[in-house]
Amino acid sequence: MNASKTTSNRSSRSEAGTGLIGSIVGFTVFLVLLLFAVHLVLNLYGTSVVTAAAFDAARLRAGGAGAEVSEAEAEQQVLELLDGYRDGGRLQLSWSYPDTDGDGEADVVALRIVAAHPTDLLAGVRFPLQDIDRTISVRMERLR
Repeated sequence: MNASKTTSNRSSRSEAGTGLIGSIVGFTVFLVLLLFAVHLVLNLYGTSVVTAAAFDAARLRAGGAGAEVSEAEAEQQVLELLDGYRDGGRLQLSWSYPDTDGDGEADVVALRIVAAHPTDLLAGVRFPLQDIDRTISVRMERLR
């Protein structure tokens, strides 16, 4: 009876603390994957918000609200919606008015928006999906 107690005590003493390193490594890997997942979700959300704001501005410029607004007014609305992108040149807008049917008049409002997500986590490191480059095209509203 004494021999079995001695053997079990020796094996438990020699294995003491061995799960600590594995637990720390596992927890660290979990935190890194969680950080990546949160970063990805926030960037996808930011991309959706930027695209929606650009579409609204192009729609307003095309006359979707009943009357055309100027480029400056449409850009002002984008800047109000995307306040965090305003600083540091993180947001660039460029307008174009292509003629699609060859009659010499603009038929489409195209807004190209280039933005960088305002992520300050590890500012010197570029993460994937950090930059947005979208072109939104909306047909101009005209009575025919």
